[in-house]
Amino acid sequence: MLALVKHLPRGSAVHRELHGEAAEWSVTDHLLAAAVDHLAAANWMFVCANTGEDDERPDPPKPVPRPEYGDPDGGDDPGATAREGGGGEPEEAVPTVSAGELARFFG
Repeated sequence: MLALVKHLPRGSAVHRELHGEAAEWSVTDHLLAAAVDHLAAANWMFVCANTGEDDERPDPPKPVPRPEYGDPDGGDDPGATAREGGGGEPEEAVPTVSAGELARFFG
């Protein structure tokens, strides 16, 4: 019976009950979300680097919400138990970049 449960497809009710919304995300979905996040960050850095010193800087982009990390604005966090030792990946802190650091980077 255990072998049957271990090899159920991703879309099965048991898999969804055990893993929640994360069961519906494939590796491709995670890679696509990462690509979107990196493109948004690159566009944000370009705008910051090409904005005048006295002009207001745009807010950094918010990442695409992923099922294991919950809502990026806070609120309910269904993946908190996974990060606290349940085997999920640790949440990375979003680095903040100052105007001076951007200026030094882009020379």
